[in-house]
Amino acid sequence: MPASQARSRARDRNNVLNRAEFLSLNQPLKGTQESRSSSRKQSGQAGAAGAQNSNPKERRQSQQLPEEDCMQLNPSFKGIAFNSLLAIDICMSKRLGVCANRASSWGGARSMINLLGITGHGIPWIAGTLICLVKSSTLAGQEVLMNLLLALLLDIMIVAGLQKLAKRKGPYDITPGLLDYLTMDTYAFPAGHASRAAMLSKFFLNHLVLAIPLRILLVLWALCVGFSRVMIGRHHITDVLSGFVFGYLQFRLVELIWMSSNTCQMLISIW
Repeated sequence: MPASQARSRARDRNNVLNRAEFLSLNQPLKGTQESRSSSRKQSGQAGAAGAQNSNPKERRQSQQLPEEDCMQLNPSFKGIAFNSLLAIDICMSKRLGVCANRASSWGGARSMINLLGITGHGIPWIAGTLICLVKSSTLAGQEVLMNLLLALLLDIMIVAGLQKLAKRKGPYDITPGLLDYLTMDTYAFPAGHASRAAMLSKFFLNHLVLAIPLRILLVLWALCVGFSRVMIGRHHITDVLSGFVFGYLQFRLVELIWMSSNTCQMLISIW
């Protein structure tokens, strides 16, 4: 054993790599290892602390931003078409709002345009129908007036419900009047005056015997009432056009549920 140990020691002494100047080739220095491990630990701790200190809302936003950017950069064809039509509608409605206020180009005619709009309001028509119903003495006249009253009440309820669902505001910040609050006509879509005018004109054309000039004047009155609401800045063009459509549909609904003369007489007797 002593002889073998002596031989191994002799081999170690003769090995060039065991010299002090070649020790760095065999194994790294302890200082460098410790410095590298400490720097890695510090960087890892700093990253963990930064991740913990970051706000969760910011992290959600950073995750959502790429999706939002993709949605904005790649919109659908329907979205582009809808937004384009909406922009055109708003622009044209603002241009046609020539009586929106006193400072507008037709501001002096605002009172006259408002008066034209009142002719299509629900309260005067309901009051006038009730007065005519009281004074009417014929069964046919009472039947027509009772169904007209039903049509007016349905128009107010349907338009008020649709406006509450849509909640679209007009092109100008116009405060609704007292009569508008009474009929719950406080939003823009659809235009209540336009729907009422279309429904009344179609009702009279079907159930009254009128000369051709009066029939033409009735249609022109409905158109003027509808677009007068655009001129004073209360409604967009699409609000008025949709009002005309809903007015026609309301007329068709009244025709389907038309009350007979006996039903009208029973309701009048109860009243």
